[in-house]
Amino acid sequence: QVQLVETGGGLVQAGGSLRLSCAASGRSVSSYTMGWFRQAPGKERELVARITGGGATYYADSLKGRFTISRDNAKKTVYLQMNNLESEDTAVYYCAARLPPLVRYDYWGQGTQVTVSS
Repeated sequence: QVQLVETGGGLVQAGGSLRLSCAASGRSVSSYTMGWFRQAPGKERELVARITGGGATYYADSLKGRFTISRDNAKKTVYLQMNNLESEDTAVYYCAARLPPLVRYDYWGQGTQVTVSS
């Protein structure tokens, strides 16, 4: 089993930055693909970014250049650095984990709220 806990959300002004952290406990997640998702009110959950165990990254096209995903396997932690935040980035952000070759994310955190004021 894997438990995920997100921290780092909060209220920030447009143009500001936040860094989200996702701490994993339980079994090692060094081989897991870790993803950050977000869900805004009234919208479907969307993938923001993901990072493989080997460090390969993927970003949603609309977020390239503003968000950076990284991981520290020794600390069992995944990060999402968010810069130049916009009001449209307001959402609950979730961390999730899946073990390749599975495509379904089996483990999810409880989410952390990010609110960007304009």
